[in-house]
Amino acid sequence: MSRRDITAVLSFSIVAIFFIFGALMIHPFGAPDETGMDDNIITNAQTETGANNAVTSVVFDYRGLDTLGETTILFTAVAAIIMIFRRLNK
Repeated sequence: MSRRDITAVLSFSIVAIFFIFGALMIHPFGAPDETGMDDNIITNAQTETGANNAVTSVVFDYRGLDTLGETTILFTAVAAIIMIFRRLNK
């Protein structure tokens, strides 16, 4: 085996171990969360954020920076696709 093959097998093994470990550690679907975070958000969302909708308060207030990052990535991808298509039309 070449050095490249060994590196590929080692990298694949590490990624596979992380995937298997992650799959084993997933929270069971439908089981209640033991941290109580969902009850905290439902109870305090309107008073902490001023939003009438709990989903809106989670997306824009509790996870605002995450939403901003996702929006930035989406905007960058759309801008790159527009630039590629404009270049192809010339």
